[in-house]
Amino acid sequence: MENLLLVIIGILLLIIFVLVAKVWFLRKSAQEITEAFRDRLTVDTNTLIDISTRDPYMRKLATDINMQLRLLRKERHRYQQGDLELKEAVTNISHDLRTPLTAIKGYLDLLEREDKSETVQRYLFQIQNRTEALKNLTEELFRYSVVTSSQELNVERIDVVRALEESLLSFYGIMQEKGIQPKIKLPEEPVYCEVDAGAMNRIFSNIISNALKYSDGDLSVSMDEDGCIIFSNTAQSLDAVTVGRLFDRFYTVEASRNSSGLGLSIAKVLIERMGGKISAQYEREKISIVIHLHSMI
Repeated sequence: MENLLLVIIGILLLIIFVLVAKVWFLRKSAQEITEAFRDRLTVDTNTLIDISTRDPYMRKLATDINMQLRLLRKERHRYQQGDLELKEAVTNISHDLRTPLTAIKGYLDLLEREDKSETVQRYLFQIQNRTEALKNLTEELFRYSVVTSSQELNVERIDVVRALEESLLSFYGIMQEKGIQPKIKLPEEPVYCEVDAGAMNRIFSNIISNALKYSDGDLSVSMDEDGCIIFSNTAQSLDAVTVGRLFDRFYTVEASRNSSGLGLSIAKVLIERMGGKISAQYEREKISIVIHLHSMI
């Protein structure tokens, strides 16, 4: 009787051991599939998932995932090719439009010197406005296609405080015309970040231009030692929904129909390409554009 009991216990222990080993191998295979799947989602490679287990169910799972990976890779390549062709088309079109637009503007300037009736003068004024808007849109399209291309940024260690001061100074004349006395609070010591100097100039210019466009007569700019920059101004014509869409491509508000809707989109693309973050907030009729850069302390 005791021998039979020992045999039963031995069989049970063997079954438990086999089950534990089976579970361990299944967990190992699942982990291999998970890690391999994660790697292939982040890296564009033709290598498929391969697992060490011979379990038919786990191998079938790996095969099914490989089929989906092939489809995903095919769609990714198709999207990348289409995106590249679109960017090239936008670049070429915007470039080709520059010459005729410049010629049209030249002829309009010549017509401005001629004697004309009040009605013709009014029509001419509208044509000039539309031509200028189209010219600005063409320039922004060209810039957008450039900044979203695969061209590498020239990242270097620069003093962002100085770069911001220079950008603000370039808008001093416009601020004077609008009667805006900006409130500026910047660190006294340099704040160094690894960024592209030209890109930062474009970012600051687009944000300041946008702020002056919607401002009700004020502008505040502040920066801390950690690389956080805040541009804020009163803008009663905006709302939280509108501000939430300011970074969308080609989105413009009713108050600025002449805008291309690309300025802040370009700023967002450039900031994110340099590893930073940008966001917009709207509280108590004030809009704030917040930039987070990685300072080098």
